[in-house]
Amino acid sequence: MTAEAPRAPRERKPPWFKAQFPAGDRFEIVRDLVTTNELHTVCQEARCPNIGECYNSGTATFMILGDTCTRACGFCAVNSGRPEALDPLEPIRLAQAVETLGLDYAVITSVNRDDVPDGGASIFAACIRAVRHRTPSCDVEVLIPDFEGNWDALGTVLGARPVVLNHNTESVPRLYPRVRPKGDYQRTLALFRESKRQAPAIPVKTGFMVGIGERLEEMKRSLDDVREAGVDLVTIGQYLRPTDKHLPIDRYVHPDEYAELKAHGEALGFAYVEAGPLVRSSYHAGEQARAAQIGLGST
Repeated sequence: MTAEAPRAPRERKPPWFKAQFPAGDRFEIVRDLVTTNELHTVCQEARCPNIGECYNSGTATFMILGDTCTRACGFCAVNSGRPEALDPLEPIRLAQAVETLGLDYAVITSVNRDDVPDGGASIFAACIRAVRHRTPSCDVEVLIPDFEGNWDALGTVLGARPVVLNHNTESVPRLYPRVRPKGDYQRTLALFRESKRQAPAIPVKTGFMVGIGERLEEMKRSLDDVREAGVDLVTIGQYLRPTDKHLPIDRYVHPDEYAELKAHGEALGFAYVEAGPLVRSSYHAGEQARAAQIGLGST
């Protein structure tokens, strides 16, 4: 009988790392609504530490295209494998949920769907239009995959006019082989440039994780890269290990380092930089979008 491999130790969180416990009346309402409408939220699937704060404020980041990803990134808690067929009725259910919640700002993200020709771009566009039809006052931000460099698919999403086009860079180029093995750093930069070429008035956003093995100077260089590629908004937050099977935390980044990265980003001219231990791509998304609209001279 072989001995079971020892579990990786769970990293002890420092005193500055605190999240609201996921409970409360509003939390239960949002969670039940998502379940009833057969929707998925990245808040639940990716085990976001802000789920308590966001659900209790009546907001959620909806995850479309199913709950199974065709990629297996080393940091992500979302299931990977062979997905089911796309659901053409998903945009209707999502729009109904947004209307019921009375949202004025919704974020829509997805798993990677490399198994379909457009990567699910048509469903993204349908979701934006469905939300706008049922709740005209609700702004919609999208957090998209890279569509494997299919810029026609990107154009399909941009054509539906989201208020922000977001795609996460996640990490520095040196770490891509283990953090995003099917991703490509240069393709990510190309996506930002192409988005600005096709729809210059739509703000572009990206997000990074830290504490996964990057060095401070590498992060600063990546901020330089994404700004040069046309990114207007950036978020930087602590990587949290979802399970023992995922990449280990290299370190918990101190608040002083977030402050240094924020100052570097602001000096580069980003319209908004949000950096801190609990920051995630869709955290305070509405405030970020308003900052970008002001910065770009939009109404």
